[in-house]
Parts: sequence; C-alpha cells; structure tokens
Amino acid sequence: MQIKELALATGVDIETIRYYEKQGLLPAPPRRDNGYRSYEAEHVQRLSFIRHCRALDMPLADVNRLLGFLDKPDAHCGDVDVLVDDQLARVRARLKSMRALEKQLLQLRSRCSGSGEGEHCGILDELVSAAHEESCVCHPR
Repeated sequence: MQIKELALATGVDIETIRYYEKQGLLPAPPRRDNGYRSYEAEHVQRLSFIRHCRALDMPLADVNRLLGFLDKPDAHCGDVDVLVDDQLARVRARLKSMRALEKQLLQLRSRCSGSGEGEHCGILDELVSAAHEESCVCHPR
C-alpha cells in the first residue's frame, strides 16, 4: 500500500508517518520500481501501536523503548512497568496542576457581579491587576 493508504488505515497524518520513519520508530518500507514506498501489514500494526501509545500521551522516547521490547520478545520486560508508572506519574502531576488551575479560574469567576458592564467587571479588574504584577484573587502573593 502507498503512504496515503497507510495514513487512511491508521488515522495518522502522512507527515507524521514520514517523521516516525526519520526517527526510526517505523522502519522504512521497500520501494517499488516506480520509487513509491510499499507499506505492508507490519507497518499498519506498528503504526497503530505507536498511535495508541501517543494517544496515551507517551513521549516518543518511551514509545521507542516499548517498540524495542516488541522487537525483542525474549527480553525481560520489567522496564515496561517502569515506563507506564512514569507516565502515570506525569499524568497525575498534570491532573494536580489542572485542579489548581480550575481552582484559580473558579476564584476568578467569583469576581463577576453579573452587571454586564466592562468598566465594573471584577474579572477584568483582577486580570488587569495581575498584568500589573499586583496581587489578584487567582494569584495571591
């Protein structure tokens, strides 16, 4: 299959496929006599694996390491647990950060009186204060 067919089969953009090839995540396919790349079922499977890992927001370096475990099925795979644990820690840290951001936005939103007048908008007043490096409800000093 050609690259556009691979892209359709996996939902991965053509430029991303080429990038993965350049990074060594996806092996370069053989070329036909006309110079076109000829992708096989193995490419679909590998690219689908990469796409799934990326959907889990795994860094490409970790995806590459996981591919290494797939390429050497006899190797000890204890590090796979470590990779997933590390990713879980990153997700938990982002969740904590997002909860803090939510709290800040709720505090900011509480400044709205609902009057509809920009001149007396508590949210805008708070944002202007923050822009002047003053204390505000969402970033107290």
